[in-house]
Amino acid sequence: MDWNSRKITSILENALLEDKATNDATTHACIDPRQLGLALIRSKQDCVLAGVGAISRIFEVFAALDRNVQGTAEVTCHPEVFDGVRLHKGQVVASIRHNARVILSCERVILNLLQRLSGTATLTRKFVDGISGTKARILDTRKTVPGLRVLDKYAVRCGGGQNHRLDLSDGVLIKNNHIALAGGIVPALERALKNQQGDHQTIEIEVRSLEELELAMQHGADTILLDNMTPELVRQAVELASKHSKKIPLEASGGITLENVRAYAEAGVDFISIGALTHSPVAIDMNLRIEPA
Repeated sequence: MDWNSRKITSILENALLEDKATNDATTHACIDPRQLGLALIRSKQDCVLAGVGAISRIFEVFAALDRNVQGTAEVTCHPEVFDGVRLHKGQVVASIRHNARVILSCERVILNLLQRLSGTATLTRKFVDGISGTKARILDTRKTVPGLRVLDKYAVRCGGGQNHRLDLSDGVLIKNNHIALAGGIVPALERALKNQQGDHQTIEIEVRSLEELELAMQHGADTILLDNMTPELVRQAVELASKHSKKIPLEASGGITLENVRAYAEAGVDFISIGALTHSPVAIDMNLRIEPA
């Protein structure tokens, strides 16, 4: 992750501005402007870490917003602590030595980011572990927090998952509403193939039955999404697709949980996409404790 990119910088800047971090009334009222602080961020539960690279960058962005900040933050992590690593309850994520006012003013933005991204990474890793030993791969979706997609999808990668489309321009995925408006699977595929922008642009289509799967295979789909099928129906779909002359990757989606994900993987699909990775992660419990340096 390029934490210095314009997009990431804008996200971090907006988060600090939203919190009015440079106008922290409580900190300004209580803390000497010359006070140095030493802070430790700890995880209060087992998790997969994501977002640690943002800590230093948040302080840099804060300093750009508040020209009165003197010095730079010293952010230190143990060599074994990095994005994607499994942390144990009580383990230190990072230590921070800096002006105490600045640490306190940036605390909530830092923790919000670490907690959410680590929650996504942790949930993703549970799904990845749940299908270990199969050929299937866990994918995310576009069901992300508006404005935070690049971070949400990064957290999925930290958890061992893979990214599906980044945005609407990133490949063709014909879903139920497209099919309904186009007049069916066949006309939708015919129109998509006619308007295809080069061989690099793959065409994926959503199907809900074996009959629709057959139509999609016969009319040029590159990839097929099996929507809300049971594991047994997915198994039948995989068997049907294996008889086709062209190898067509199959993706399962809809109603997939930690309890049934392995059944879908063992049915033989290539990919399993799960919206919950980014629309319903539970934030990891972390805290920041500071003392005079």
